[in-house]
Amino acid sequence: MKIDSLVAKILVEKNFDRFTTSDVRSAFLALKNDSNLDPANVRRKVYAELLKLTKKGWLKKLASKKNGLTRFSKTSLFDVKKLLLIIEGGNTSNVTCAKETHLLAKLNYYKAELLLNMGESEAYKELYSEYPDLVDEIQPQFNEARDNNTRILGKIKAIEGLLKQNTTVETL
Repeated sequence: MKIDSLVAKILVEKNFDRFTTSDVRSAFLALKNDSNLDPANVRRKVYAELLKLTKKGWLKKLASKKNGLTRFSKTSLFDVKKLLLIIEGGNTSNVTCAKETHLLAKLNYYKAELLLNMGESEAYKELYSEYPDLVDEIQPQFNEARDNNTRILGKIKAIEGLLKQNTTVETL
């Protein structure tokens, strides 16, 4: 999940609960200590970050009917550990993206290799049909190509499983 590390730093504070967007904005501006920041733009950014966490179920949005003030409250799903990782490493999505890109490249390589080996297996079958008297020479090569197909298919399934697992983890 992408979230601003400074917003995460503010939200993980234990005494920071039942807060408004303005509360987070004020803390953000104080920690950032940059006079060039436009408070209205920061408020919009903070609100967008809070909505992300609300959609994930980490925060609950509480609207007051009296004064129209909206407060946010942490839910039981609020994951301090994940936010601390974001704070420590900045946003880890670049690392995750690089790993995913590498895994996808590996996956594509293995798929191409599997196609190549499948073509080799088909060629051995054709040769066997054309030259049945060469079965003793063809059979070991066919068996090796078939074993390679199985190994490569296992690698493909492992990478696809890992990518699927990472997608599930990232959507939390």
